[in-house]
Amino acid sequence: MPVQFAPRNFKAGQPCRHIIPDEPGCHALMKEERVYMAYETIIVETRDSVGLIRLNRPQALNALNRAVLEELTDALAAFDADGKVGAVVLTGSEKAFAAGADIKEMQSINFVDAYLQDMFADWQKVDRIRKPIIAAVSGYALGGGCELAMMCDFIIAGSNAKFGQPEITLGVIPGMGGSQRLTRYVGKSKAMDMCLTGRMMDAAEAERCGLVSRVVAPEALLEEALKAAERIASFSRVSVYMAKEAVNRAYETTLDEGLRFERRLFHSLFATEDQKEGMSAFVDKRTPSFKNR
Repeated sequence: MPVQFAPRNFKAGQPCRHIIPDEPGCHALMKEERVYMAYETIIVETRDSVGLIRLNRPQALNALNRAVLEELTDALAAFDADGKVGAVVLTGSEKAFAAGADIKEMQSINFVDAYLQDMFADWQKVDRIRKPIIAAVSGYALGGGCELAMMCDFIIAGSNAKFGQPEITLGVIPGMGGSQRLTRYVGKSKAMDMCLTGRMMDAAEAERCGLVSRVVAPEALLEEALKAAERIASFSRVSVYMAKEAVNRAYETTLDEGLRFERRLFHSLFATEDQKEGMSAFVDKRTPSFKNR
């Protein structure tokens, strides 16, 4: 039975302890001391060994503001620390994954404040989560919403998804990694097109150019993402972490250094119990029982 954070009778940010785990609206994250947290802008729950986070600002098409940043990174950090969770799915509503950063919140900010606060730098906390994060994108993923989806390890899109970096229409440029990650995903020409014209890319084009890993019907999106996350969570946690590290290193180093890094991680896995179990299970024609050791 899925259980959630954000019970309606609690105030945002209020910790509440010793609640029955199956009570609707509540879920325990930590191993020993069960701590619950209510949120205003996201809904958090677990589905077996998968953490699920829904952006929940429907009146603003899930626009990303400071509150979303703080609550999202808090929930992700909690899932990262929870030994029972092996992967995370991040999603929004059917109409919008996230339609961008909250323009009203940014409108009055001046250069000095933006520079001294290093505005948007805290979004890099999403990058630092070690467990795999799957973005399940339906509807609009524009500006900061597109950038947030790209911070995840891969994107599964509904056929109704629309991606874009329309910041140029507001007199600014992407500020949460859009110019950098988008270029790595789709190449310079396509990234220039999107950043300079502000046009939107539909799900089919996004899949063709490598921005998303697969496209499914909108009504099947969450199930598909959860299924992928459950599969990831069933594998050895050690090898999953190392696979993520190895792929990410490909964007940060030379091919020669990347190959050396991959080999060292590969070699190190032969010191784990899970490598012995996985290979023994293959030879014995049985399902492995990984212990994350």
